[in-house]
Amino acid sequence: MAEDRANKEDSLAEELPLFYEWLNLDDVDEQDVTTIARLETELFGLGAWSEAAVQQELQASSRYYAVARDKKSVIGYAGIWFDGEDAQIMTIGVASSYQGRHVGTALMGMLTKKARSLGARRMLLEVATDNEPALAVYKSAGFEQIGLRKRYYQPENKDAYVMACVLRAGESVRGNPVGFSIPE
Repeated sequence: MAEDRANKEDSLAEELPLFYEWLNLDDVDEQDVTTIARLETELFGLGAWSEAAVQQELQASSRYYAVARDKKSVIGYAGIWFDGEDAQIMTIGVASSYQGRHVGTALMGMLTKKARSLGARRMLLEVATDNEPALAVYKSAGFEQIGLRKRYYQPENKDAYVMACVLRAGESVRGNPVGFSIPE
C-alpha cells in the first residue's frame, strides 16, 4: 500500500482548486506571519508558536512553507523541514471554520509534492493522540503510526503518535527519525 502511494502522481494539490475554486495554494509570504501566528493561537492554544517563532521557522534553512487562502485571507498553513533524506512536517493548521473542507488535504498534497521534488524518501510527523480529525487526514494520505512520544506536546503533557509515509518505492516507513543517524 505504501509503495502504491509512493508511485502515485502528486496531482491532488493541482486538482483541488478545480473542485474548490475558492481555494488557492501558495508559498508563504512575509505578510502572512501575523495571520499564521494568530491561527497558531486559535488552533494550538498554550503550545502555539509565537509570531517571533513563526518568523524564525520561516527563515530557517531547509524549510518550505505553504498557505491556503480563501480569496485573499490565509485560512491554513503547513511546512516541512528537509534534512537531505526525510521531510518532517513541522506544522499544519487550518482555521476552525474551514476544517472538514479538504484544506488540510490540499496542503498535505502540496507538501508531499515538494518533498518528492526534493528527493525525500519519506515524510514524518507528530500528531496528538486525541486529534481524530488530523489522524484521519494523515491516514488517508498514507501515513502509518510508527511510534509514540510521551508528553510530547507541552505545556499540556499530551502524547503524540509519530507517523510516516513512504515517498520512494522500495523504502520503508521504519528508520531513524528525521535529522538523526547512527554513527558507523
